[in-house]
Amino acid sequence: MATYVIAGGGATTTAFIRNPHRSSSSDAHLSSQLALNCPQNRSNRRRTSKQFSPIYASVSTSPAPVTKPDDLVGSILSKVMQTDRGVSLTRDEHKRVAEVAQELQRFCVDEPVKCPLIFGEWDVVYCSNPTSPGGGYRSAFGRLFFKTNEMIQAVEAPDIVRNRVSFSLFGFLDGEVSLKGKLNVLDEKWIQVVFEPPELKVGALDFQYGGESEVKLEITYIDEKIRLGKGSRGSLFVFQRRKP
Repeated sequence: MATYVIAGGGATTTAFIRNPHRSSSSDAHLSSQLALNCPQNRSNRRRTSKQFSPIYASVSTSPAPVTKPDDLVGSILSKVMQTDRGVSLTRDEHKRVAEVAQELQRFCVDEPVKCPLIFGEWDVVYCSNPTSPGGGYRSAFGRLFFKTNEMIQAVEAPDIVRNRVSFSLFGFLDGEVSLKGKLNVLDEKWIQVVFEPPELKVGALDFQYGGESEVKLEITYIDEKIRLGKGSRGSLFVFQRRKP
């Protein structure tokens, strides 16, 4: 067996070369020693020892909750019912009602004035300004004498609007104020209603008084259950469809 000194890779390596005419059981060991002492293999071994298993991290992100119109309708109704049409709400509570109404506005049909759902009988269940529907009967002073029982708006095809406020005077004398008006479409969202002089009924009394009146209303949302409107002065109305 001859011994050679091989320089490679900046290190001195001893390589064992076997005689081709001789074979022994130590040849396998020597070949293995050669492979392990080779600079290239030592470098590969060092690189292998420094390899790391990849670390996988997954971030679970939940999509933002999508609020459905039905949920918003239920929310706004729960906030305005049993509040005397908004009279008993605080300023913060009025603000929360307005926030839900703003959200619902995103789901309104493109041209609500042309939607057939506008027709029918509606209960006025909320107004941000209590004196807007019912006028003086709904003012702080008027409520001392007139207890509102119902406040209804009927929209009849093709262009008739009837408002009716029923009340109890002094708690025992029933009466109502009604108005009949003509609906005019101003654009895809705004309507104008010109009312005839109001008619007052109290007991056996039945007469008209005052003059004509006019209101403008933007329809901001409508479906089978509710209709939202905003007056020209910013008052927010919530109408709930009456059950047949």
